Amino acid sequence: MALAASGTETAGTQAANQAARTAPSSGVELVMVEQQGCEWCRRWNEEIAPIYPKTTEGAFAPLRRVDLRAIPDDLKTARRVNFTPTFLIVKDSHEMARLEGYPGEDFFWPLLAQLLSKHVGFTPDTAESPGS
Repeated sequence: MALAASGTETAGTQAANQAARTAPSSGVELVMVEQQGCEWCRRWNEEIAPIYPKTTEGAFAPLRRVDLRAIPDDLKTARRVNFTPTFLIVKDSHEMARLEGYPGEDFFWPLLAQLLSKHVGFTPDTAESPGS
């Protein structure tokens, strides 16, 4: 995870600038499939959700939340989603990759960066170590 640094630019401006440098021309998003009562979803919401939009990953692939029992028709998944949370790397409404479950923040960030890099051309900010 790479947090936007402070300085003369705001964190949001810096994240947007980073996204402009690394984002592909088409839309990429991180879709979180969740359901009410999911303990691991709650944990992700506590540990990751507040900072996700402030990261280069969050700027590159903005978060979209969908309910497991109401997956929109415009979202084309490679296979049925059975577990929550499931994180889908989506480009132009098509699933490119997925991360099933939430392995904790120490594992989430490197796995997310790896999936984004491999499947949609994300360039991680190597100046900061994950989780810093």
